[in-house]
Amino acid sequence: MKGTALATGSGYGKVILFGEHFVVYGLPAIASAVADSTLAEATFARATEAFPSGVGPGTFVLEGKGWTLYDSRPETRGYKNEKALEQKKSIELMLAFLKIDTAKTPLKIILAGDLRAASGVGASAASCAAVARAISGLFNLGLSDAMINEVAHEGEKGYHGTPSGIDDTAATYGGLFLFRKGQPKNQVELIKTQKPVEIVMGNTGLTASTTTVVNGVKERRAAEPQKFARIFADAEKIVHESKKALEAGDLKMVGELMNRNHELLVEIGVSGKKLDQLVEIARKEGAPGAKITGTGVGGYMVALTPGRDLQDRVAKAMEKAGFAVLRTSIGK
Repeated sequence: MKGTALATGSGYGKVILFGEHFVVYGLPAIASAVADSTLAEATFARATEAFPSGVGPGTFVLEGKGWTLYDSRPETRGYKNEKALEQKKSIELMLAFLKIDTAKTPLKIILAGDLRAASGVGASAASCAAVARAISGLFNLGLSDAMINEVAHEGEKGYHGTPSGIDDTAATYGGLFLFRKGQPKNQVELIKTQKPVEIVMGNTGLTASTTTVVNGVKERRAAEPQKFARIFADAEKIVHESKKALEAGDLKMVGELMNRNHELLVEIGVSGKKLDQLVEIARKEGAPGAKITGTGVGGYMVALTPGRDLQDRVAKAMEKAGFAVLRTSIGK
């Protein structure tokens, strides 16, 4: 049954503050939606049966069986082309999960918003949540947030194979939270900070394949089990300590823990020259903590920059070095 002739939906971008990669193995992680109070850094989707209005020249177009995607999101150069097959699989997985027969009901999907389509900022999960909400509205499915999360998780499989669920949880619900992958249900615990905390996310301009990077970590772990056992234990301890520090407003400690987490990510082989350069810039300008966020190798890093003056100084230094940045905040 159809709902309206045109329906919309949104999904939040995300930053992983602690525990990326380790979360895949059931360890806890801490993540946050970015600027979720204003939707300033989000992805929006529209779903319709008619040819969509507002689709301009240069829009990326992807076609499937009975559906067409028009993607006008800003992007890291080449991201959409590199992710095209994964994105196509993602949409087909969501449509199959929802039992939408696009042979009978052709579908047009439009993606837009300020969130850059790039590695490390939850772009794929944000688009999955946005598309799930738009389809729910178009076909009058009345999906709850919990169901939107399930659909988005199904879509994430197209990009990541076996996603942990942390990205689609952030994309659906927003907020700052501790996450642990579970069977059959993931554990999510909201974290309350005393006030919002400014961060800067620096974009390397490189697109990374999450599946490839995760598989590389898996292979290195199998080759060096004792080393990785020590790293995993340290990573879990850092997450628990950082939760306490965030809640207490001890940003100096949060920064120190971010730096320690970065060292572990370097050890497991997911850093890169541009990521290390951005981390160095942030620390040199006074950020108490800076680290890889998300997949690594390419994508984004994150710097803790409490206060608008520090945030602006770090961001401008990164921009001067030729990098695109995202000024945003986490918490409360």
